[in-house]
Parts: sequence; C-alpha cells; structure tokens
Amino acid sequence: AVVIFGNGCTGEVVSNQGLLLTNHHCGYSSIQGLSSVDHDYLKDGYWAMSFGEELPVEGLEVTFLESFTDVTDKVLKALKGCENAAAERKALSEIQSTLAAPLHAADTFVNASVVSFFGGNAYYLIAYKRFKDIRFVGAPPSSIGKFGADTDNWMWPRQTCDFSVFRIYADRNGNPAKYSADNVPYSPKRSLRVSLKGIQDGDFSMIMGYPGSTNRFMTSCEVAEQRDLFNAISIYCRTERQKILLEDMLADPKVKIQYASKYSGSTNGWKKWIGMNEAFEKLDVEQRRALEEKEFTQWVEAKKSRQKKYGEALSKIEQAVSARATSRAVMRYLQETLANVELGQIASTASAYAGEEQLGAIMDRFYKDYSEPTDRKVAVRMMEIYRERVGAEFLPPFYKTVDEQFGGDLKAFVDDLFSRSVFSSKEKALAALEADPEKLKEDPAVKLYDEFATLYMGIAGDSRQAGELLAEGHKEYIAGQLEKNKGTAMYPDANFTMRLTYGKVQSYSPKDGVVYDYYTTLKGVMEKEDPDNWEFVVPERLKELYRNRDFGPYAREDGQMPACFIMTGDITGGNSGSPGIDADGNLIGLAFDGNWESMSGDIIFEPELQRCICVDIRYVLFIIDKFGGAGRLVDEMNIIS
Repeated sequence: AVVIFGNGCTGEVVSNQGLLLTNHHCGYSSIQGLSSVDHDYLKDGYWAMSFGEELPVEGLEVTFLESFTDVTDKVLKALKGCENAAAERKALSEIQSTLAAPLHAADTFVNASVVSFFGGNAYYLIAYKRFKDIRFVGAPPSSIGKFGADTDNWMWPRQTCDFSVFRIYADRNGNPAKYSADNVPYSPKRSLRVSLKGIQDGDFSMIMGYPGSTNRFMTSCEVAEQRDLFNAISIYCRTERQKILLEDMLADPKVKIQYASKYSGSTNGWKKWIGMNEAFEKLDVEQRRALEEKEFTQWVEAKKSRQKKYGEALSKIEQAVSARATSRAVMRYLQETLANVELGQIASTASAYAGEEQLGAIMDRFYKDYSEPTDRKVAVRMMEIYRERVGAEFLPPFYKTVDEQFGGDLKAFVDDLFSRSVFSSKEKALAALEADPEKLKEDPAVKLYDEFATLYMGIAGDSRQAGELLAEGHKEYIAGQLEKNKGTAMYPDANFTMRLTYGKVQSYSPKDGVVYDYYTTLKGVMEKEDPDNWEFVVPERLKELYRNRDFGPYAREDGQMPACFIMTGDITGGNSGSPGIDADGNLIGLAFDGNWESMSGDIIFEPELQRCICVDIRYVLFIIDKFGGAGRLVDEMNIIS
C-alpha cells in the first residue's frame, strides 16, 4: 500500500479503488500544472465529486515495490578483479541485466535494478511496477495545505494540513497503462485502514516510505565542505533569485501560478541548508565526527590486519575532498546561477529535440509556466553573481562579449540576448521550428547554454578522479565501521528505497525552559491568522467551522480539532507523504516535515531533538469531508474507530 509518488515523494493507497494520499507539497507541481488564472486549484483547492471529474496528470507516475532481494554475494563476485571504476560500472551493468531478466520475463510490467547499500559493501535487487495513469482527485486551497508556507517550513509547532488526493488507474486487466478513457480505478493488493482513534504522548508510531538521501558516514572534512561550500553557495544564490521571483509573483496572479512550484522547490532546500548550518554549529557536528574518526583510527591501528584493510580510508577521503574543492565550488555556482536562466534551458532542450514529435508538448509545458520579464531579471542577477564569485579562468566566453561589445553591462547583454533569441516567446520559437529546425543551433540562447554546458562538463571531468577516490575511501571506511560495530544495529544511508523507521509519539524540549507538546490543534491556525500576510490567510469557511465547533467525528476527546503531531521516526526528503502508522497497522497521519532543531539530521541523528512532523489523519478527513464536502472519498476508506 506504500508507493513512490512521482519522482521524489511517498504516498499510500487508502481504498480498494486506488485512492491515494500524499502531501500537498508533493502534489504541488501537478496541481500547479493543472491550474490557470480561471481555474486556480492552488489558490481555491479542488474536489472531484465523481470519477468523471478526476483530472488526468500528464507525466505523473506511481510506483509499487514488488520485491527486495539481497544479491550481495553475486554482485561482489562479479566485481572481483575489476581494476578501476569504469570496469566496475561495466561489470555491475552486466550482472544487473542477468539478475533482472527473470523478473521481467515473469511479468513484463516489472522492472528491476541492482542498488548499492553501505557504500558498495552490500547490494539488493529491487523490482518495481510503475503505473502511468494518475488522476488528481482533490486538495485543499494552499491557505490550508501550505499554511505557514516558508515561515513555518521546518518548524514546530505546526498546523499545516499538508495533503492531496490522487487516484491510480489501470487497464481492465489491472495492469499499468497510459491514460485512456477506458481505464478503470486500480484495485491494489493492499490498502491501509484509517484510524479515528487518535494518538497520545508515548504511543508507538512508525513511518514507512522512500527517504531520498542521507550521509550518516560523512567525515569531519566533508561536514566542513557541506557547510562552507555546498550550503553557503546555495543559500546565497537562492536568496538572490527568490527575491526576484517573489516580487514578480506578488505583483501578478499569472506569474504567481507559473512560478509557485519553482519558488516552493527552491525555498524548501534553501531553508533546510540554513537550518543545517545552524545545527552544525550548535551541535558541534564537525567536532563529533572528528572524535569518531579518532576512535576509528585507534581501533584500526590496534591490528595489522585492520591497518591493511582500512588504514588509508580516512586519508583517501581527505585527499579527495581537498582535490575537488575548487571544481566543486565552481560547479555549484554554475548549478545555482547560470543553470537557472530558463531561456537557456528551453533553447538547449529544443535544439536537442528538434524534429522530434514530443518537442511540441515539451514547449507547451515550458511556456505555460514561463514569464519572460522575470527570466530577464533572474538572468542578469545570476550572471552578476557568477562573475563576482568565481575566478576569471572559469568564466564562459560570453563574458568576454559582455566586456568587449557591451562595456561590461550585463543588463544590456541580457536585453540583447532576449531580443535576438527566438526562445524568448512561444510564438517565435514555434515559427522558427517550422521554418528550419537546423537553424536553431545558431540561436544565441543555444550558444550560451552550450558554453555553460561545455564548461560544466569539463570541470566535472576534472573532479571525476577525486570522486572515485572518495568512493573508494568511503567503501573502506564504512566496511571498517561495520566490523568495528559488529553486533550493534546499523542501517545504511537512505537512497530512495523503501525503509521503515519506528519510534513513538513524543514531545521534546528544544532549549532550557521550553517544552513543545506532541500535538497542535485548529486553534493554532486561528491564533496565527494574519489576513495581510499571504502565508497565514485563513479561509472563511474554515473559520466558520471552527466558530461552530462543527468538527463531525474527527475531534479529539476534549472537543478540539487536531491538526498535527510529532514522533521520533528518522526521516528525510523523500519521506514526504509517508504514512504514519500505529501499533495495529492503521493510518494515523502523513509525514511531511522535520523540525528546525535537528536540521543536521541527514548527517547525524539526534534522538533527543529529532522529530518527524505529521498531519493528523483526522484533520485530513475533516478537511475532505466538512470543508471540501467530498464525503464520497471518506466513504471509500476503511475507517477504524
């Protein structure tokens, strides 16, 4: 019943007709893609009152796990004797094909791949089945589903009803199929029961889902690199870009819809990295990692056999981090600045797909969510930042043109670029495609992106050797840690494969004299209301339900309407939308965030501070039923009182 939603979230099936719940922010881009100024489903919400009103979402997929098999011995045997990383990649590809073939032969809808765990010390063959006809069923307005927006993001206490509803469709034989009016709601092998019982402090709770990436074996020098290079660069660049986007979004309703998903995706990582750097400092993460490395080194040096296997692990990691410092910094600036000039993105895509049938659909999607004036402003500022922050030897050739033909004036250069490129508007781009697709390669925006891409690939190639050395060091270091801690429960880093994390519902104290309760209520929404701040606007219908205490069967025993709760599960990005499950296997909430005090959690788990924030399933049902009037969806579910 627990699925991959899209390409980076989790969802859960809650009915025998393929009804699926995930987070509002996971469905956000799909909802935005279906929206327009006339039908703004982000602003107003949406509820399908029949199967016929459920809206197909182009490109959205839902993936079920079919099997998960330990193939470590077979893979390591296949890799034995490989002299370099290229040989290992080839051998791994060959053994993967061999192992996956029987699964695909038994069910042509199943695809499998071999995935590395513990830094290449373990391997699993994981098989999936992917459904491609997914339809949007409903979601609250963003004022409920994204209540608190950037201010409350990563924070507790929280009152965000972060959910959206979709449905999986299949062909009449129950198999995956592309969208067709003949498809029917999918009948899954399992669906979760939904509990109205509620939760108490100390109750068992678990989260099952698809966490994306953690780095729990990160060393002290890598912590410094994460803080001072990756995080610092991204925070600065995104701060500048987000200012421009938000200004234009608040000034124009159309731009607000066009850039809603882009802005949200940017700010989510931006705020996380700010919190991570703060947590690194407050929790002495670099120093704690250095202490672990000292203990590891002492353990290694105690035996010659260990010295032979693990003696160079840490030095390899340090050498690699040092060797790649400059190249990784330049690559990060390229990713966060020049790569965000959308004109170059669509120019490169159109050039690559010129003459192919799918290009028209690609361009339709792009220009639907494109504001040329906004992109001009972003282009100028991103080009300024890149010029200011990297060495002259890493400037693409167009900067010479800026100096020689435009007197160093980047705004003048950008204005000229946009005026000459056919990709500044959909109409000009389509006309140019129809006239002569081959000429597109001469467009100034294509040439600009080619300069950027050539530079990036060259720098990435320079850092590849350091990356291979780093991987080698990590494999040895993790193998040593596994041996050193044999008998102690250790789990591998997240890699967007299914994981289970269990703990309990639990309050916490972030600092002296402050205790955060384990739950919040609708009262907190009313207390935070600010009609002059778009992040804290409360719909009149929700206020009316609150005033009348019209909570139906979803209220707590004390009569309050529950909103969110926290539990001690170990989650990260990708877990968004994961089911919170009680001791009886019933759905009690949807995981949607972590808490600010443990933003270093991807690197080091903090049992006393780290909390998973979930929206209470009773709040979800209340919004569907009492606020949205879509009780038909609740009626589909297997509700446990």
